[in-house]
Amino acid sequence: MAVPRRGGVRPAAVGLPALGLVIAVSVWWLVTSGLHLVHPASLPPPQLVWASLTGTSQVLLPALGITAGMTVLGFLLSSIAGVLIGMALAASRRVERMFAPLLVAVNAVPKIAFGPLLVVSVGWGAKPILVMVFLLCFFPIVLSTATGLTTTPADLADLARSLNASWWQSFRKVRLPAALPQIFVGLKVAMPLAAIGAVIGEFYSDKPGLGYQILQYNGVGDTATAWAAIVLIALMSILLYAALSVVERLALPWVKATTSAR
Repeated sequence: MAVPRRGGVRPAAVGLPALGLVIAVSVWWLVTSGLHLVHPASLPPPQLVWASLTGTSQVLLPALGITAGMTVLGFLLSSIAGVLIGMALAASRRVERMFAPLLVAVNAVPKIAFGPLLVVSVGWGAKPILVMVFLLCFFPIVLSTATGLTTTPADLADLARSLNASWWQSFRKVRLPAALPQIFVGLKVAMPLAAIGAVIGEFYSDKPGLGYQILQYNGVGDTATAWAAIVLIALMSILLYAALSVVERLALPWVKATTSAR
């Protein structure tokens, strides 16, 4: 008889990611310092990046706060709009046929192509950053929402009909809860894209976030500090993704209990 696991953080949940980080940094050091396969101007060794990170923390840490704020705000706006658009597509086949090709076309355009145009269209400041985050994030959220709402399990749909549930009751009690796991899949795909969008938007903005700092330090040949900013972006994305995973577990406690474990 299997013994149920107690709650709390398992050692493997912390130890395995830490081991993966150690292996990645070791390979990085081996490629740059051990075997000298890459020139330091292209990829500085980890010890040089760490020294630059600590030496410019008074600049990079405030920049991290700006980028994180733009990432979270843009992600929240994209989530609200993406879920609403996905609900509209799921509610009407005509709406889906009218607008689905347009959404696919917008998503297919390389978002970097919009960068120079955003400054002209929406001006400087936070607007081009938020627009870029939205362009990168909204499609997976729309797709996951529409897919989740249109693939309600047949037995649950039949149960709602047998109880004479109204459309709103069926949506609130059956269709939306059944779609939430799929919606969170889209949200988790979109979260790293939000960080990418924020950094790209900062390339064309006057907000001194990490993307802005990467351009500035790379422009003066300080690639180590530019890579330090990239490392901070990666760490920020990991933390935001982990936070979203925690929200998913708290919001959907029944999913783990009703699905098979790996």
